[in-house]
Amino acid sequence: MKSETLTTEVPIYPGLSALAERYDAFIIDLWGVMHDGLNAYPAAVEALRQLRQAGKKSVVLSNAPRRAAVIAGRNAEMGIPEDLPDHLLSSGEDAWQHLKTRPDAWYQALGTRCYHLGPERDHGMREGLEGIEFVEVLSEAEFILNTGILNDHDVVETYRTFLDEGLRRDLPMICANPDLIVMRGDDMEICAGALALDYEQKGGKVRWHGKPHPEVYRSCFALLEGIDPSRIAAIGDSLRTDVAGAQASGISSIFIAGGIHGEELGVDSEGLIDPEAYAAFIAAAEWKPTAVLPFMRW
Repeated sequence: MKSETLTTEVPIYPGLSALAERYDAFIIDLWGVMHDGLNAYPAAVEALRQLRQAGKKSVVLSNAPRRAAVIAGRNAEMGIPEDLPDHLLSSGEDAWQHLKTRPDAWYQALGTRCYHLGPERDHGMREGLEGIEFVEVLSEAEFILNTGILNDHDVVETYRTFLDEGLRRDLPMICANPDLIVMRGDDMEICAGALALDYEQKGGKVRWHGKPHPEVYRSCFALLEGIDPSRIAAIGDSLRTDVAGAQASGISSIFIAGGIHGEELGVDSEGLIDPEAYAAFIAAAEWKPTAVLPFMRW
């Protein structure tokens, strides 16, 4: 028998209204929480509206190697009004801002000649970066901007010669999407993070932008204008990115069980969760959330 009120070490609540008063701001994942890649979840959009009416602040945070304005436009097409979250930040936007402003010694040491590894749809990441020359061959580069693979079915080994040359030349790499894989329909596709992880494991210097790395959460804290981290919660459906990132940044996390783990957890259309599957899942979880919701809903 399923239940919405399971007793476990991580409590389940039916909706965000049960938790909202604990926090002043929320950092909210996009894919699997706010939309399914094609359409917004109406209950999730309504939850954002309710948060605003309650005086809570929100940042929608996505691991995507594109500028925030591009993502906001796509969200609007799917049914998430651009002006509804107070802020929208992407891993790509965070990387672009660091390239633009060079706020620390790592970025200041990069040089000006960049090789961009990524598909044409990510070329907006090159715009507005005065003083940076995007070169066509790696031998001319001083650093690499990695936004992902060039062809849908590429694997890490497809880029072995490229990665090895970068390693030989000790080129720093900026990773604008730390996700390892993404599902496109029924197909699995590697992301920029898979290439960056291989590069780093072989001794390369990588600067990571996006969840679960704490730097992107610091960028969110800056957008939230001084709200104490103890009053901020992250909402997401991935233990490896959303929950681990919140934990590393010292904030609470609210796990959405009906996202990418929905089938594994036996979540039905009403938001009821299979108790045995849930208990086993939480017991095995390396990163444990503060609380669980079946879906992003009020």
